[in-house]
Amino acid sequence: MPSSQKYVDLPPAKKDALKRLSYIEGHLAGIRRMVEEDKYCVDVLKQTFAVRRAIQKLESKLLEGHLHSCVIEGVRDGREDEVLGELMELYSLADKG
Repeated sequence: MPSSQKYVDLPPAKKDALKRLSYIEGHLAGIRRMVEEDKYCVDVLKQTFAVRRAIQKLESKLLEGHLHSCVIEGVRDGREDEVLGELMELYSLADKG
């Protein structure tokens, strides 16, 4: 699905993604406060690790939704090369992390 297309997935998946994003945003705000209040570095780092795990879980859920909807739709529409190119791009971006 080109980046100009919408996030097309089942409503529960979108709701879950937004819920996870709200959690991540709140957690980041808490980390900011911890840094501003000069909290112990190890405690701050534990919280950053938790945010990283939450982002990874969000990415996993988004990818799962994409594979079960957009990729299948793209293959059915005869856009296998486009779909494969997008997946390879995602793989390349993930591999850089």
